[in-house]
Amino acid sequence: MCSIKWALLLLSVSLAPFGCNQNISEGNRNFALQPGDLLFQDSDLGPLCDAIEKVTTGFQGANFSHVGIVAKDDSGNFVVIEAVSNGVVGTPLRTFLDRSSDARGQPKVVVGRLKMPYRHLIRSALKEALSLKGKVYDEVFAIDNEAYYCSELIYEIFLRANGNNPVFNLQPMTFKDPDTGKILAAWEDYFSKLGVSIPEGKPGVNPGGISRSSVLSIIYVYGTPSRSPVIQKRL
Repeated sequence: MCSIKWALLLLSVSLAPFGCNQNISEGNRNFALQPGDLLFQDSDLGPLCDAIEKVTTGFQGANFSHVGIVAKDDSGNFVVIEAVSNGVVGTPLRTFLDRSSDARGQPKVVVGRLKMPYRHLIRSALKEALSLKGKVYDEVFAIDNEAYYCSELIYEIFLRANGNNPVFNLQPMTFKDPDTGKILAAWEDYFSKLGVSIPEGKPGVNPGGISRSSVLSIIYVYGTPSRSPVIQKRL
């Protein structure tokens, strides 16, 4: 069962697609993770998590319900700066990768890297990410408060690094079932418990949308996310 805390770890929703088609780079055997890489994660934790994936679309159709950015700690070890239920934190890379696995036991994580014209922003973006550690999680997905959900964190740090010019785009959020056009019951229950209105149509950003951005290249696949036949064929 997907608990509310885990739901908060994963949530951030918007249907509007953007970006362009990309190919996964050849030579994956020589892949080396770098600070500034974005890790897109597919987590399967129950009905509410299914609702998240129902209203978002990732790279080549994959399910992505969470995203974090790679950094290094003071000892030179890889960590992932991410917004989770207990706020903005730095998580050991292994802990991040071990959260969900595909049928072969591989992490359902895909790596995105900024294209060359944008890589000069990474150092400043990472400084911004570190400065936001300890900030609370954004339960209501408001883009203009002092709290952050996972993809909002990524949006914000690159916005600041780029002189308040967006690198990733906001889109109208939706919580509607694409098959019926009605708000999914899981979302109605979630926002009812929070005592707030569903922010349908409000500006937001989600992991799937970021994974499809034209400023990124998808360069490595640890494991196979759900709903991604093209990626699966490339493994």
